[in-house]
Amino acid sequence: MTNSDRPAVEEFPVGAPGAGPYGITRGPGGALWVTLVGSAEVARLSPDGAVVLHPAGPDGCRPTVITEGADGALWFTRFGDHRIGRLTADGELTDLPGSTPDCGPYGICTGPDGAVWFTEMNTDRIGRAAPDGTVTHVGLPVQGGFPSAITAGPDGALWFTLNQGNAIGRLSLDGEVTVHPLPTDDAAPVGIASGPDGNVWFAEIGTGAIGRITPGGEVAEFPLPDRASRPHAIAPSPDGRYWFTEWGANRLGSIDGDGKVTEYDLPTPGSEPHGITVGEDGAVWTALESGAVARLLRR
Repeated sequence: MTNSDRPAVEEFPVGAPGAGPYGITRGPGGALWVTLVGSAEVARLSPDGAVVLHPAGPDGCRPTVITEGADGALWFTRFGDHRIGRLTADGELTDLPGSTPDCGPYGICTGPDGAVWFTEMNTDRIGRAAPDGTVTHVGLPVQGGFPSAITAGPDGALWFTLNQGNAIGRLSLDGEVTVHPLPTDDAAPVGIASGPDGNVWFAEIGTGAIGRITPGGEVAEFPLPDRASRPHAIAPSPDGRYWFTEWGANRLGSIDGDGKVTEYDLPTPGSEPHGITVGEDGAVWTALESGAVARLLRR
């Protein structure tokens, strides 16, 4: 790819120095919502770059992964104080407890039942926050598996990564858990997403690969050109590609259904890209822990 063919990348500073943008999602009105893990805030970023900051909880609550709920509010995990936060578009904040004071909530998504589902890395559980605020939990059969990211799958179930269990899990709405071991040792999957192709895709941070699993459990793995790039988060695009962050290599990448990978360098060295999403305009947005949000405009 020549320089003239490369997409333009813009960066928008978000929060004070050290705020640490981490998770990102599309929200009401086409805005982007970003967790600031270092400053205990959630930022609303409009398409023109205007930023509004909202408190996410007490100092040290460490807001992490964020999703839009079926109720139009933004739901996010608070790894620092082990709670789930809910923020309305107007900035009204409420929170819910995890299962224990040290449960370690991390991944979060909206399920096909309208509830919000989240992982608890320290307790080997998946939590469910019902629309009325009731929280229940499902225990997993893998001890020390470190359940990480979670997504609503194409089959009406929840799919999640077991970072230390080296596996992908499936949780049906009636509580049945299926574990699919990965063929590569120490793959350490983190990010996971499903999209229009009817499969679930995930990032293997340990081995520098992107994986795909069918609803039936068939796994394929696609090594990246840089096996030390540490792919972290992944998000679908309407055109069938999946976009992912390369946290250890300061890059973004995309992969198509045939496993073809295209990569894009970020302009700021050491920016540490984490969360990623695709906006309503088709641009790819990523949270940079160095202090900004980057937008990649595809041509």
